[in-house]
Amino acid sequence: MRIIKYLFLLLLLSLVALSIFIATQKGVFTVERSMIINSQRSMVFNYANDLKNWKDWNSLAVEDSLMNITYSNNTIGKGGFCYWDGKEGSGELKTINTKENDSILQTMSFNGNSADVSMSFKDTLGKTKITWKAKGRMSFLFKVKTIFDGGANKIFGRIFEKSLNHLDKRLDYEINTYNVTVNGVVKKLKAFYLAQTFTSEFSKVAKNSAIVFSKITTFCNNNDITIKGKPFAIYHTYDTTNKLTKISICIPIKNPIFITEGSEISSDTLRSFEAVKTTLTGHYSHTSKAINKTLEYLKTNKLRTDPTFSHLEIYTIGKNEINNPSKWVTEIYFPTIPKPVYKTAVAIPTTTEEMVPKAQEEKEIPSEF
Repeated sequence: MRIIKYLFLLLLLSLVALSIFIATQKGVFTVERSMIINSQRSMVFNYANDLKNWKDWNSLAVEDSLMNITYSNNTIGKGGFCYWDGKEGSGELKTINTKENDSILQTMSFNGNSADVSMSFKDTLGKTKITWKAKGRMSFLFKVKTIFDGGANKIFGRIFEKSLNHLDKRLDYEINTYNVTVNGVVKKLKAFYLAQTFTSEFSKVAKNSAIVFSKITTFCNNNDITIKGKPFAIYHTYDTTNKLTKISICIPIKNPIFITEGSEISSDTLRSFEAVKTTLTGHYSHTSKAINKTLEYLKTNKLRTDPTFSHLEIYTIGKNEINNPSKWVTEIYFPTIPKPVYKTAVAIPTTTEEMVPKAQEEKEIPSEF
C-alpha cells in the first residue's frame, strides 16, 4: 500500500513539474511557408481575398466535410470575416487590410490560440510566389500538444503546406477551365432595374461590383422590392487603353419604382434591343477572351455596334449559386444597329409557289433576365 502511495505521489509530482515546465515555456510562435502557385498573381490574390473560397483550399476545412462555417455579408477584402466549428475545434478569421495584388493581413483565433496572419503575393514569370506567415500566442493546452507533436512550427506549418497545395490545385483547374460560345444575334427584352453607377479600373471591377450588388440587394429586401431575374452590369464605356470603365451594377426588379433624387441607387428601364450574345462558362478573368471573340464575330459578319453603351453582362450562374468558378455562366451582349431592310417592287408571280418567310432572330426567354 505504501508503494502505491509513493508511486501516486511521484506521478503527482511529475505532473506538477511538467505543468510548471509547460507554463514557463514561451507561448509565442512564428510560422512561415512559401510556395509557387501555377496561376497569375491577380487571380491568386482575388481568390484568396474572398473568404467564401476559404473552405475549398484551407486544409482545416478541406479535411472536415462537416465543418459549419458562417460568413459576413461581404467576404471580400477588409472587414470580411468567417468563423467555424469543426471536428478540430472552433475559430475565427478576419481580414484587417489588403493591398491590391500584393498582400492580405488577417487576424485568426483557433482553439484559444491567436495570431496575426499575412499573405504576400509576388509575380514570378506568370506564376505566383505566396509567402504565408503567422505570428501569435498559444494557449496552455496547445503548448502541451506542441511538446508531444514536434512544436508549433511543425503543427501549423503542416496546415500551411497542405493548404497551399490545395490552393494550387484548386486554382489550376477552377480558374483555367473555361469555354466561350458566340450564340449570334438575339433580341433582349425590356427590363426594369435598380443600379449604382461608378468609374473603376478593370482590376477593381470584381471587388467593387460585389460590394454594390450586396448594397442593392439589401436595399430591395429592406424596402420589399421584388427582384426578378439575374444581376447584370452595363458597361457604358470600356477604355482598353487606360483600363478604365464607367459601369452600372444592376438588379432587375418586377415593377418600376420612384427613388428620390440624391440617392446612390437609381431606378431605370432597359429598353429592348438587338445584340450579339456570347456565353462564357468559367471564371470572370476570361471575360476579355469572350469580348475579343464577340468583336471578331461582329467584324466578320459586318455588324455595327450601337454606341448607346459598350456591352452588358448577365451573371446567370455565379458564386452565389455555386462555388466552382469553372461552372459560372456569364452572358455578354453587344448592342447592334439592325441592318436596314429595303423593300422592292415585286412583279405578280405567274406560278403558285409559296414564299418562304425569312428566318426570325432568336429571342431571349423573358424569365431569365
